[in-house]
Amino acid sequence: MELDVEVAIVGGGPTGLMLAAELALAGVEVCVLERREAPVRESRALTMHPRSLEVLALRGLEAPFVERGRPLPTGHFGLLDTRLDFSGLDTTFRYTLFLPQALTEALLAEHARGLGVDIRRGHVVESLHEDEEGVVLAGSVQGTAFRCRARYAVGADGARSVVRQLAGIGFPGTDSTRTSMLGDVTLEHPPSTPFLALTNARGNAVIVPLGQGQYRAIVTDARREHTAPREPLSLEELRESLTRVAGSDFGMKEPRWLSRFGDETRLAEHYRRGRVLLAGDAAHMHYPAGGQGLNVGLQDAMNLGWKLAAVLREGAPPTLLDSYHQERHPVGQSLLSNTQAQSALMGFTPEVLALRELMNGLLRLPAINQRLAEQLGGLDVAFAGAPIPAPSPSTLPGWTGRRLPDWTLRLADGGQRSLYSGLHDGHWLWLHATPAAAPSSDWEPAPGWRPRVNALALETSADTAALRGVDGLLVRPDGHVAWAWTASFPRIPRRVIRLC
Repeated sequence: MELDVEVAIVGGGPTGLMLAAELALAGVEVCVLERREAPVRESRALTMHPRSLEVLALRGLEAPFVERGRPLPTGHFGLLDTRLDFSGLDTTFRYTLFLPQALTEALLAEHARGLGVDIRRGHVVESLHEDEEGVVLAGSVQGTAFRCRARYAVGADGARSVVRQLAGIGFPGTDSTRTSMLGDVTLEHPPSTPFLALTNARGNAVIVPLGQGQYRAIVTDARREHTAPREPLSLEELRESLTRVAGSDFGMKEPRWLSRFGDETRLAEHYRRGRVLLAGDAAHMHYPAGGQGLNVGLQDAMNLGWKLAAVLREGAPPTLLDSYHQERHPVGQSLLSNTQAQSALMGFTPEVLALRELMNGLLRLPAINQRLAEQLGGLDVAFAGAPIPAPSPSTLPGWTGRRLPDWTLRLADGGQRSLYSGLHDGHWLWLHATPAAAPSSDWEPAPGWRPRVNALALETSADTAALRGVDGLLVRPDGHVAWAWTASFPRIPRRVIRLC
């Protein structure tokens, strides 16, 4: 079987599906090669953080996720007793959304297929060959050989990524030093609180309701924390450890899923090597503290999607793809640092228990609590420089690379609309508050690169408080600022699509 596409994505989880949809939105021919025959029933991840919900809202996709999920106004850092408060965050989504990964994947797959994405299950990639024109992936599907040629290949195939290994991309880090147990079970006598989290000298335990009478129990037993992650877990072992740590097994029975996981921590040396790129868990592996893995993967996909589409559809230079590594690799480093800090706080020694008491007090300080809530929610990510040079030396400092919330904009025609609504089609967005800042002419970020740009004329920048002192703003397709100016602006393409 022969396939010929522009982009082949290996891995049909949330990251791969989100990336495929972003590319298809821009008219890129893309296929997803997933080794599993059917969707995974178990939900490894259970939460979507504020920035991930913003990523969905940037494309107008958030409604079905919010409708099916359960908002939680607080979160935890290292299972500390003092919760992180999301209520004061600068976002429309001042909560984490409790939503099983299986449902997240189903909704993303439905969206991707609606855009024409070719999702092929049961395809096991076994070899990768790159040349000057593209990448050839080969493998088997139900005993039959297949071959897929693409201009670019993306590994979104998890922490044990075959694509990363075949591309020869290093994955340095540390092996597991501690393992935890997980069980999706029925509880005859569930805890009285909807979210149980405790830590003591015997270990720690978390119990959360999954719905339909099911609960997830996660236990780290001080006596068994060095058990190999691959050793099978029995219901009896989980019950015994939960009783030791929490004083009860809460009538645990009927396991649907039992697993063991560790704190192995690794980061890919390169997110791009030639025509091969990595995203999601294929690029970063860590202890699942705070449920950040799926969320960072979705944000990787958003960053890579518009850049890869620009190269394939707008004439952008391939060097634009280097900015994917430059922007997202530091985010991966921060993710690993954050999860390692949380993992350390989940220890059981007298020293760690004393540190936990100190941190519980510090988190009662609003500024510290908000800082960690922003970090966990993915709202603190900004990029130091633009992926392409600014066309004018008079750009305003402090704006380039900044993430924008979904502000309500007052328009020159007297109407109002949300900022994100101008980004639903995946184009750039030009906001201007004076005639001198209006888009015109034939500006190109690089020779031959003609980005697709929408424009919104604002009443005045003063009428949108957050834009006071800014006459114009160019927003990237991922909701981060490219540049901001006052007074006259450089010229941009004639084929601007005016929204207002």
